[in-house]
Amino acid sequence: MGAVVIRRGFDIVVSAGLLVLTSPVLLAAVVAVKLDSRGPAFYRQRRAGLRGAPFDMLKLRTMVDGAEHVGAGLAIDAGDSRITRVGAFLRRTSLDELPNLVNVLRGEMSLIGPRPTLPAQVAQYTPRQRGRLAVKPGITGWAQVNGRAALPWSERIELDLYYVEHRSLALDLRILARTPPLVLGGGGLYKGTAGGWEGEL
Repeated sequence: MGAVVIRRGFDIVVSAGLLVLTSPVLLAAVVAVKLDSRGPAFYRQRRAGLRGAPFDMLKLRTMVDGAEHVGAGLAIDAGDSRITRVGAFLRRTSLDELPNLVNVLRGEMSLIGPRPTLPAQVAQYTPRQRGRLAVKPGITGWAQVNGRAALPWSERIELDLYYVEHRSLALDLRILARTPPLVLGGGGLYKGTAGGWEGEL
């Protein structure tokens, strides 16, 4: 119970602090998104959270408005023509995920945990794979710092399950320490049209 309280307190303090520190960057990104293409600056997408509970994950919009209804739908690959010029930069720098901090403040996400996936993907999980839903989804996680979307989907899930089974404050600190170089490097963002997902979307 103590670790839960500590982790939640850490989430609140850090996410609130980061939102304050990055507010000028976020504001500039919002303006850039609006100037670059028609549509809202923010994008909401339904994701599966703790124990599969649905929530709306917030991101900066990086694709043309209504992109999920045209072309490849929810599948995205490098060079996707629906990605805007500003969106490509936001994705490369992971700035599009800054609004995830609001999800953390709301308690829907944590700073560290498996990345939240689509309900359609969760519906196709095996009983073992559903184990990744035992903790809140995170902005960064063990799979993220070990290859991101460049890994096969099955390997990413195994890394997430390793995190769930070995979760500790020490492991969280290791993940946090390894996240900045990964973000600055901008690698591992895409793997195939569905990020390595082999099921239906």
